Amino acid sequence: MKAAIAGVVGALIVVTIFSSAFVVDEAEQAIIVQFGEPQGEVISEPGLHWKKPFIQEVRYYDRRLLIWDGDVTQIPTLGREFIQVDTTARWRISDPLQFLRSVRDEFGGRNRLDDIIDSVVRDIISGTELEEIVRSGDWEVDMEELDEVEQDRDDVALTQRPKLGRERLETEILQSASRLMPDLGIELVDVRIKRINYIDSVRRQVENRMISERQAIAARFRAEGEGRSLEITGEMERELRRINSEAAREAEEIRGDADAEAIRIYGDAFGADPEFFAFIRTLDTYQALGDNATLMIRADSVLFRYLERNQKQ
Repeated sequence: MKAAIAGVVGALIVVTIFSSAFVVDEAEQAIIVQFGEPQGEVISEPGLHWKKPFIQEVRYYDRRLLIWDGDVTQIPTLGREFIQVDTTARWRISDPLQFLRSVRDEFGGRNRLDDIIDSVVRDIISGTELEEIVRSGDWEVDMEELDEVEQDRDDVALTQRPKLGRERLETEILQSASRLMPDLGIELVDVRIKRINYIDSVRRQVENRMISERQAIAARFRAEGEGRSLEITGEMERELRRINSEAAREAEEIRGDADAEAIRIYGDAFGADPEFFAFIRTLDTYQALGDNATLMIRADSVLFRYLERNQKQ
């Protein structure tokens, strides 16, 4: 019986000790809560600590930087362009006691950040021109790198430097939102705009305009190419006609020279021996008639003269 009682007492002691002891990690800070109310100071020293068993509990809060990612929000700019803004922020719990009293836990803190940062972003974006939101403070455009269509755009000032720029705009958002953070026990470290995009309807209009601009550039290039092609083809045809003309002229000159040389040779041959020349020309005439040709000539014909002479011989 005594052993059983001793065992129960020992078990109660062990349970009490385990219920009283708690460990704080290096990345954490803790608050002891009794019946929903914080007791004592914030425990930020890592190691083993003690609390009243059974009636007190420990709330742990992260000491590290935490990430907040807002929902993609549709906001109109000052120029009435509807854009989608995706924002992120880094924050930490700077005052755990105030954090516990105001939002209780990280889930509640993220919900309050949703309300505050989204509201500030909407107010600032809606009062700012789109160029100021998109461009950075050191915005510079080299006009020589743009094509003619981009250089002739009148819907945007390409060379105008932004008054604020993305960086100063984010700083303004951070400062405006930070004014409300001390009441929550939160320190807002920074706020960044991750992405900006047009809404679907405006995006389609922008895409259609970009397609039209690219098509206009392509049509201009095709027209220039076709004009250059016709120019090259015309030059080629003119050069071809010139070459053919010179070749024909040279051919006529060669043929004329050849005919003159042939006439000269014939003349020299005829002058050297007229009788032999006449005989050769007659043989050429016979050869031109062919093997199966039938020729009817008169007895006093020039062609018959050599045949008759050969027979007499």
